[in-house]
Amino acid sequence: MNSFLFTVAKGGGGFMFFLFFVVWVVSAVGLWKIFEKAGKPGWGAFIPIYNLILWLEIVRRPGWWIILIYIVPIANIICLFIVVFDLAKSYGKGVGYGLGLLFLPLIFFPMLGFSDAVYTPLEREIVVQT
Repeated sequence: MNSFLFTVAKGGGGFMFFLFFVVWVVSAVGLWKIFEKAGKPGWGAFIPIYNLILWLEIVRRPGWWIILIYIVPIANIICLFIVVFDLAKSYGKGVGYGLGLLFLPLIFFPMLGFSDAVYTPLEREIVVQT
């Protein structure tokens, strides 16, 4: 009777929402600092679609990738992996750090944002214009 589902049904869902909110805020604050290092507006980290547009600009991927990421199944997973690893590479980090950004964003986004890592734009032919 004292299971997790029973607790959520009695109002424990509020705690889960709070926990999700804390994770989102901590990750967004880290993303804010990452955006500022790249010369983008930091407040954009809190705007759902706009933050992905800024992220694509930072890793120098085309803007139409936003359609792939939000709409096309399976392609969105592949694009997400590419964008996360490109972000790590843009700050001089390796594959291990990219995996950290992907699977532990609560830890690795603030670590990257508040570290002394320097943003270096990736060399690409396609550059997003704003």
